[in-house]
Amino acid sequence: MTAPRAQFDEATGGCLCGAVRFVARDVPATFGICHCPMCRRWTGSALVEVSVKTENITWEGAEHIATRAGSDWAERAWCSACGTGLYFRQTQEGEWFGATDLPLGIFDDPDGFTLTHEIFTDHAPDGFEIVDRGQKRLTRADVVALNPDVDKI
Repeated sequence: MTAPRAQFDEATGGCLCGAVRFVARDVPATFGICHCPMCRRWTGSALVEVSVKTENITWEGAEHIATRAGSDWAERAWCSACGTGLYFRQTQEGEWFGATDLPLGIFDDPDGFTLTHEIFTDHAPDGFEIVDRGQKRLTRADVVALNPDVDKI
């Protein structure tokens, strides 16, 4: 059995129409799932994301990236041409500041990632259950304890 990899040196991806592309360096080979109400509305399900240091992402077609502050501490971005969700990013100092959460589905090759955490587990819709493979599972209260700003949403 092969051990899971720690990271990818480089990964690429982009939106549905191709107007926005990215190259990410030093990409962790891990992903998380968020069931908070905002992520569920944004994605139509749950945000399945790979968290990459913001400075390690280069964007092409930035003129097509639209952003909206969903709170006073974070923003979401999408392609203004096709609507593909591109990222979630905390904009104020806090537990997850300095990283950009890229949806796993916008990677050109989404294989090889390992689920490590699932948050807002108490907000997942009935019937939506992720197989427990030992990943960290946090409720809303657990997340607020780590990042009090979340309590504002």
